[in-house]
Amino acid sequence: MPIIDMPLDQLRAYRPAATREPDFDAFWAETLQSASRIPLEPQLQLEADLPLPGVRAYRATYRSWDDALISGRYLAPEGKGPFPAIVIYHGYSGGVHRMSNEIFLWPLMGYATLAIDVRGQGGLSTDGSVYPEGHITGWMTQGISDPKRHYYRGVFVDCVRALDFVCQQPGVDARRIGVTGVSQGGGLTLAAAGLDPRPAAAFSEVPFLCHYRRAVDVSNARPYTEIGDYIRYQPGTDDLVFRTLSYFDAMNLAGRIQCPTYVTVGLQDLICPPSTVFAAYNALQVTKEIMVSTFGVHERFPGVVEKQIRWMHTYLKG
Repeated sequence: MPIIDMPLDQLRAYRPAATREPDFDAFWAETLQSASRIPLEPQLQLEADLPLPGVRAYRATYRSWDDALISGRYLAPEGKGPFPAIVIYHGYSGGVHRMSNEIFLWPLMGYATLAIDVRGQGGLSTDGSVYPEGHITGWMTQGISDPKRHYYRGVFVDCVRALDFVCQQPGVDARRIGVTGVSQGGGLTLAAAGLDPRPAAAFSEVPFLCHYRRAVDVSNARPYTEIGDYIRYQPGTDDLVFRTLSYFDAMNLAGRIQCPTYVTVGLQDLICPPSTVFAAYNALQVTKEIMVSTFGVHERFPGVVEKQIRWMHTYLKG
């Protein structure tokens, strides 16, 4: 497979201008302030039949934006703690039920762990939002005409409220929370860390939701093609669409991240092209590392789990 983007030396230097609107910070300050007034109503239901010695497993739910009920799994080591915590976000159209290998690892190493279903996708979380117009199949263009109505406004709030949920659990040390995910989950990892100062470490794999304009120009795969299809069917909406998406671009949030952040990228990734990942990575102003897989596609790379374990141990247990 040919290299589909820039040479690596150009990627390492690639720093496109941020696309933040003048009210970007005010938009998110108002959004999070409004979200904080929503009662969280956290609930835990014990999963008594899960044979994980030394681990208590629960189905977790909490309330979020537009009265969505966010569902997930919460696993806690037995004992009083205090425990560090890991919050996990999943890939596009996925769900917690497809992430057992990623979830069960952490509580066995002494981390309280919450993995959430992204609203309205392949898990159990609901989406209470009503969108003002039609959209292309998928979620990228739901509410695309207005950042206040866009689908990912609720999703980003849900990710921050996952931190609220974890911080309320007995035995969790709120000063030692890590966030992580793959693809969409990688983008949501950057978003959560960029919107909230509580994460003490972030590990973002092949992140989606970065540098939308470049992504639509380079990628010929879903989900980014949803954006191009929308503009093709709605001529003249280019500026409106990319203005809305700028509020939900991890490239624009990266400079706000305060915790050490690890990123992975595949130079032959056709879904999340490497230039989009480097645009977010190069905007980080914190302790950071990147794993570059020369022939990597859109995947978890060999050796990445050990890197992830060491990264979280260094900043949450070290």
